[in-house]
Amino acid sequence: MSLDDKSVKPHEQLANALAQDLEATDALIAQRMASENAPRIPEVTAHLVGAGGKRLRPMLTIAAARICGYEGTLHHNLAAAVEFIHTATLLHDDVVDESKQRRGRPTANLLWDNKSSVLVGDYLFARSFQLMTDTQNLRVLSILSNASAVITEGEVLQLSAAEDLGTTEDTYYKVVRGKTAALFSASAEAGAVLAGASEDQITALHNYGESLGIAFQVVDDLLDYLSDAETMGKNVGDDFRERKLTLPVIKTIAKAEGDERAFWIRVIDKGDQREGDLEHALGLMQAHGTLEETRQAAIDWADRGRAQLKSLPESDLRDMLDALADYVVARLR
Repeated sequence: MSLDDKSVKPHEQLANALAQDLEATDALIAQRMASENAPRIPEVTAHLVGAGGKRLRPMLTIAAARICGYEGTLHHNLAAAVEFIHTATLLHDDVVDESKQRRGRPTANLLWDNKSSVLVGDYLFARSFQLMTDTQNLRVLSILSNASAVITEGEVLQLSAAEDLGTTEDTYYKVVRGKTAALFSASAEAGAVLAGASEDQITALHNYGESLGIAFQVVDDLLDYLSDAETMGKNVGDDFRERKLTLPVIKTIAKAEGDERAFWIRVIDKGDQREGDLEHALGLMQAHGTLEETRQAAIDWADRGRAQLKSLPESDLRDMLDALADYVVARLR
């Protein structure tokens, strides 16, 4: 398959290039999510893992290791660990957010219950650390364990900033760096460290992953107002209904005065939402140009990530990571 084949999306090109590695990773995931004593664990895990996610994070780990010349098999353990961390955070997030849909399917907490989702998430975190220690690489363990802590910090910061009209863009980016970008950057960085890459290469892949993760989250937040349920895998306007202070809302509130500010106080601060409020919110975003500002912010972050790749050895995989950054924001262009 050629890189010039426009019918294949960049993440699909990357998956095809890493097919053997991903197959080995999937086998390891299936093996490590098993539980003889608690059959609900693989049931809940399989529901989410098998829901059609793009596996961007484990692909970053595998691609980073391969770009930096790794020829062993322990990158499969790291990729599986990264996917378990991600899945655990999704299980916990859906409980916190009281979500009913994930990747176009009912959430685990809806099909089972909150207790099962939380406990299975805890189990997957534990399994991820077992997979990390299999590498016997203390620096890799430090990277991924630190990322796990930062993810939780980001989620807690989001809780404290929720429904607070004083939330700034700086706070928003702190949340995003924690809850989303930390695992993207750690996924790429860990693969490079496992491969014994130079410090410059490790830093470049860390920075690429962070920028990609920020762009990814900004796009996700914007699409909540611009996309549809089929594309998003969740209901359009969920963030608005859940009173989340995402970037397009924060930008719009910063420009609001008088009746506009009173509107945001009612729907976000007080939670008094009525029919037509989502449409009115969209109208205010369009009037102030904040949807376009958010779109440009996502593109800028993706471009920053792509710039980091220039210091890496030339290869098809490097080109695919470049295309992946562009693809993350392609729906906004």
